[in-house]
Amino acid sequence: MSQNPSPAIEESSIYDLSVPGRRASTVPGAEAGAPSAADVLPAGILRTDAPHLPEVSELDLVRHYTNLSRKNWSIEVGAYPLGSCTMKYNPKIHEQAAGLPGFSRLHPWQPAEHAQGSLALIWEMEQMLVELTGMARASFQPAAGAAGELTGLLIVRAYHKAQGGPVRDTVLIPDSSHGTNPATVRLAGYKVRQIPTDDRGLVDIETVRSAMDENVAGLMLTNPNTLGLFEREIEEIAKAVHSKGGLLYYDGANLNAIVGIVRPGDMGFDVVHINMHKTFTTPHGGGGPGSGPVAVSSRLAPFLPGPIPGFDESTGKYFWDELPQSIGRVHGYYGNFGMVVRAYTYLVSLGADGLHLLSERAVLNANYLRTRLEGVYQIAHPGLCMHEFVVTAKKFRKEHGIRAMDIAKRLIDKGFHPPTVYFPLVVEEAMMIEPTETESKQTLDALADAFLEIAAEAASDPGVLHDAPVRSPVGRLDEARAVRQLQTRWKTADSGS
Repeated sequence: MSQNPSPAIEESSIYDLSVPGRRASTVPGAEAGAPSAADVLPAGILRTDAPHLPEVSELDLVRHYTNLSRKNWSIEVGAYPLGSCTMKYNPKIHEQAAGLPGFSRLHPWQPAEHAQGSLALIWEMEQMLVELTGMARASFQPAAGAAGELTGLLIVRAYHKAQGGPVRDTVLIPDSSHGTNPATVRLAGYKVRQIPTDDRGLVDIETVRSAMDENVAGLMLTNPNTLGLFEREIEEIAKAVHSKGGLLYYDGANLNAIVGIVRPGDMGFDVVHINMHKTFTTPHGGGGPGSGPVAVSSRLAPFLPGPIPGFDESTGKYFWDELPQSIGRVHGYYGNFGMVVRAYTYLVSLGADGLHLLSERAVLNANYLRTRLEGVYQIAHPGLCMHEFVVTAKKFRKEHGIRAMDIAKRLIDKGFHPPTVYFPLVVEEAMMIEPTETESKQTLDALADAFLEIAAEAASDPGVLHDAPVRSPVGRLDEARAVRQLQTRWKTADSGS
């Protein structure tokens, strides 16, 4: 017979559980007579007053963080249709593989002759990535997708410098691009020139041709694009860029839609960065650290951040290969190796047929959900989509005073994480939805039903949406105030600090 759990102690922070003198652990040798910190540390680095830290037992500590985790949403809790971020399930066997002592306890300065297994894994992983992308070589040093973007553009810069000729100071990006793209362009020392999308939601080839000149280093593009549409004229776009000596950069954010089916290299791309968390199920965001490997064509391979793994066929040994024209290190060691192990496990588990199937399933799921919503929700660009699609809440705002944010917040009350809202910027009142291939038809139907119920509520009782969420740990926050009056540290009621 089940019993009701004891009531939880009300707390807003761990400090509410603090009791003077209570400890979660003891330091060996801390008994009476043992030297204190003041006895062994230089006086110049000692604090003048004690830090205000919570004093709690181990059980209170465990309960506090367990309760916090239960208030958080995760892919293990429910669907996470966050468009462009590809929040799909991370299989736990990958964690087991990355946790094997031979991998997890390997020191990054371990001599290559003592780390042959790990070097073999990196080498094999590189071979798989270059096969999937149509590139020649790859580096795993970049620690995340944004770092991969910057690395790719630094490679582009190094290549053009080595070629001589006029200084190329501009990079083209579409107006539907990810926000990191223009930021990366500026960090890499280039000017940004925006290319508008046409009525189809695609890059117009004539616009690209007219924008290309000897000052343009290249074009950054993702395909499918941020609207979830495949750039049908990608080969012509590549020709237009290459005809003026530019390079074509592939933002790998949407690789999940095409992996195993079509390769960026075959489309004409010269550089590819890969978001391991979006495509190959390594932990995302706070579950990191991340990995954003960069793969390049043969003419750009000498500029990769080094060292990269090499293999001596005569001895059967792997080694670290230094590249004389390398742009230099972009990471303290060789990248976040645990992420490479996780992604390697994923690729080996699925194989070529499995990777092909996952992309087909990602596209199928997105189109199924789209057809469930169209007619009630206005699709920004009607027709077949790839792995994601964008709807607009313009009609709801005009007829009922309901915005995309209201719909997103009401989804929380329905038991779902909201999609990306107000992005891409080229769509008014945008909601960007990506269900991913890991969700079942039952989950997709439940999500579609929630969207349709919210649409009905918008017409019959819009106040419900304005008040949402009401079933979450916190209600709707004043986001403007949070930005203007950001508080990142806890303050006591009495001291104000």
